[in-house]
Amino acid sequence: MIKNYFKIALRNIARHKAYAAINITGLAVGIAACLILFTVVKYELSYDTFQNNYSRTYRIVTQDNFAEGIEYTPGIPFPALDVLRTTFPQYTTGAFFASYGSQVTVLGDDSKNTTGEKKFIEETGFFFCDPQFFSIFKYTWLSGSPEILSQPNVAVLTQKMAGKYFGDWKNAIGKFLKLDNTVTVKVAGIIQEPPANTDFPLGIVTSYETAKANADTYGYTNDWGNTTSNFQLYMLLPEKVSLGRINTQLAQFSKQQYKNEMTSKKLSFLQPLKQLHFDNRYGNFGDHTISKATLWTLSLIGVFIIIMACINFINLSTAQAVGRSKEVGIRKVLGSSRPQLFGQVMGETALIVVVAMILATGIALLCLPYLKHIASIEERLSLFNSQTLLFLLALLFIVTLFAGLYPAMILSGFKPALALKNKISSATVGGISLRRGLVVTQFAISQVLIIGTIVAISQMNFVRNADLGFNKEALFVINANADSTLHSRQEAFKQKLLQLPGVQAVSFSSDVPSSDNNWSGNFAFDHKPDEKFNIFRKAADEDYFKTYGLKIIAGRIFSKSDTMREIVLNETVVKKLGVNNPNDIIGKDIKTGRSRWNKIVGVVQDFKTNSLREDVKPLMLLQRKDRYGVTGIKFKSSNIPKTQAAVEAAWNQYFPEYAYTSAYMDENIKEFYEQEEQLSLLYKIFAGIAIFISCLGLYGLVSFMAVQRTKEIGVRKVLGASISDIIYLFSKEFTILIILAFLVAAPIAYYMMSSWLENFVFKIPITPLVFILAILASVIIAWITVGYRSIKAAMMNPIKSLRTE
Repeated sequence: MIKNYFKIALRNIARHKAYAAINITGLAVGIAACLILFTVVKYELSYDTFQNNYSRTYRIVTQDNFAEGIEYTPGIPFPALDVLRTTFPQYTTGAFFASYGSQVTVLGDDSKNTTGEKKFIEETGFFFCDPQFFSIFKYTWLSGSPEILSQPNVAVLTQKMAGKYFGDWKNAIGKFLKLDNTVTVKVAGIIQEPPANTDFPLGIVTSYETAKANADTYGYTNDWGNTTSNFQLYMLLPEKVSLGRINTQLAQFSKQQYKNEMTSKKLSFLQPLKQLHFDNRYGNFGDHTISKATLWTLSLIGVFIIIMACINFINLSTAQAVGRSKEVGIRKVLGSSRPQLFGQVMGETALIVVVAMILATGIALLCLPYLKHIASIEERLSLFNSQTLLFLLALLFIVTLFAGLYPAMILSGFKPALALKNKISSATVGGISLRRGLVVTQFAISQVLIIGTIVAISQMNFVRNADLGFNKEALFVINANADSTLHSRQEAFKQKLLQLPGVQAVSFSSDVPSSDNNWSGNFAFDHKPDEKFNIFRKAADEDYFKTYGLKIIAGRIFSKSDTMREIVLNETVVKKLGVNNPNDIIGKDIKTGRSRWNKIVGVVQDFKTNSLREDVKPLMLLQRKDRYGVTGIKFKSSNIPKTQAAVEAAWNQYFPEYAYTSAYMDENIKEFYEQEEQLSLLYKIFAGIAIFISCLGLYGLVSFMAVQRTKEIGVRKVLGASISDIIYLFSKEFTILIILAFLVAAPIAYYMMSSWLENFVFKIPITPLVFILAILASVIIAWITVGYRSIKAAMMNPIKSLRTE
C-alpha cells in the first residue's frame, strides 16, 4: 500500500508540475532561510558554553546610582581584588585586565634587542591574568601551567598567536616579546586555541604582576575612586550556593569600601557568565554583544518565513482538492477509508517536504560562506551536526503536519456521491474564506518586514549623514602608545607633516571626538563640593579644534601647554551646571578628582562624544601630553593617496620602533553601527524572501483561478468584457486582501520598529510615509504577479475558452 501511495504521489507531482514546482520552491526557500537563522541563533547562544564551569561563573559588576540616573560598568577598582579574596576566601576569584590597541614587538632569543623587525598592533590587545583566572576558566595547556602567571614579566600565547610571531608554537617557548615598547616578557606557556564563540578572545596573556610592576604604563592604581571597565573580576561559586546571599554580602562590601563623598552610590553585585554575551549595559571583551530580544526577533522571522511557505502549500492544495474530487470518490467507492486517504495526502505532503528540505540544505550550504555579512560570525560553520539534524527532523514533522493537515482533512472528507457527480467546488470545500485568510496572513508578514526594512534603512541613512558636530571627512587617524619616547618626537613629527602639501592640520590627543572611550570621574566647580554627576574627559592639544572642525561658542581655546592648566567645556556641562549663558562660565574654576583648580577658558559647541545610541556626554577638554597617543591629520581634498603614503613614510622615519596603524575617521565611526547595519541587511534579505514566497503563492492561486474560471472568462469576453475588465476581475479581490493585511501589519510593525529605535537617542520619527511606501510596494508587487497571469488568461481566444470542460 505504501508503495502504491508513493507511486501515486510521484504521478500527482508529475501531472501538476507547475504547482509542485511552486510548492517545492516556496518550501525550500523558507526552510533554507529558517535553517540559516537557526544556525545564527544557535551560534550566538553557544558563547562560552564550552567552559566546564559555565553555570557557576559570575562577573563582579558595578552599578553607579547618580541623582540623575543609573550607570553600569563591568569594571571594579583594582584594590577590590585583595579585599574580596579576604572577604570570600572560600570562593575562587580571578583577575582579568585588558590592554587594547597594544604594540607587540617580536625580539626572539635576544631580550636585549631594542628594535625587533616584527611589530604588530593587536587591536584586541593582550590580557593580564593571575593563576586563579585559569582555575575558573578552563583551557588546554600545551606547554606550561597557570602557576607561571604568579611571576612578573612572563607571557602565555595561544597556538595561533605563537605561530604568528614565531612560525610554530613549539618554537615559542623561551623567546621574548616587548609589549608597548616598555615591558619585555618571556614566553613561558602555550594554550590551545580557544573556540571563536567566546567573549574572552585570548591571544597574549601576561601575568597580573606585570601590570602592577608597570603601573604608570597600564594605569594600575590603589585608588578606590578609579574604576575602569578593562579590569574585571570573576568568581566561581560552588553548586547550590545562594546568589542572593552573596549579593547581600557584596552590598555590605560596597558600603564599607565606596566612601560617601563620591558623586554616586556604588553597588557591586554578581552577573552570571551566561548573561555576558547578551547584556548591552556592560559589554564584554569580545567583538560584540547581542540582546536576547534580537535573537527572539530573528527566531520569529524564521517562524514567519516557514509559516508563509506552508500557507502556499495549503492554499494550492485546497484549491487543487476540487480537481481530485473524482479520484477520492472512486477510492471511497472501492473501499478506501478516511484514515487511508488522510495518510495518502499526508504522505504526498511529506514527500514534497523531503524534496524541499534536500534542496533547502543545498541552498543553506551555498549561503553559509556569506553569513559573516549578516552576522558577527567569522568562522566557517557546519550544518552537519547533531543539533542541526535534530532541527531538520523536527522541521520535517512540523511542516508536514502544518502544511498537510488541513488539505488531508478536506480531501479525505469528500462524500463519494457528490465527488463522482463533479458537484465538489471551491465553495463546498470551505476553502475560499480560508485561502483569503491565509493570503492576508502572508501579506501581513511581508508588510511587517517591508516596514521594518524601510525604517532600518532610513535610520542607518540618518546615522551616516547625521551632523556629528565635527568634520569627519578626510580625517586620517594614527594610533600609538602614549609613552615618553613617542612624546619626545611628536613636535618634530608634527612639523614634518605640516610641510606636506596635502596636510591641512595636525593634532595630538588621547582620543578622537567620537569614540567608545568613556574616561570619566568626579569633579567640582567654582570651589563648591563635588557635583552630582561625573564629567567625561579628552586630552588634546591646542590644534584639536582646528583639525576636527570644532566650534567655540564662548571664550577661546586653551593656550599651548604640556600639562593641564586651562579647560574647555562642552555645552552639556554648562547646562547641567545650571548656567544659562555660556559666557558666564568663562573664568570660573574647575577641578577633577584630587587635581588642582584650573580655569575654564572656553565652551565648545556640543558634538557627538559617542555613538548616536547615547546622549552627548558632559565633557571637558584638557591638555595632558602624557595622554597623547592619537594623531589626527586633516587632509586637503587633492591627491589623498599620495599624502597618505607620505604620512606613513614620515611616521617610519620618526618612529621606526613603533608599528604603523591607521584608519579614516569615517571608517571608525562606521564600526559603531556594524550590528545595526547587519540587522538592516537581514531585514532586506528576509523581506525579499517573504515577498518572493508570497508572490509564488499568489501566482499559483491566480493560475489555478484562471483555469477554474476559463469558461466564465470566455462568456464575459463574448458579452463585451475588455482585457482590462478581466484583469480587474482577478486583481480586485487580492488588492482588498492586501489592504486588509496592511491594517493588521501596520500596528505590529510600528511597535517592533519603535522598540528597535529605542536603542538610539538620536533617531528618525516613524512617519506615515513609511506605511504609504509599504502598502504601495505590496500592491505594486501583487499587481505585477497577478497581472502577468491575468493578461494571459484575458487574451485567450473566447471560442477555446467556451469549449473547455
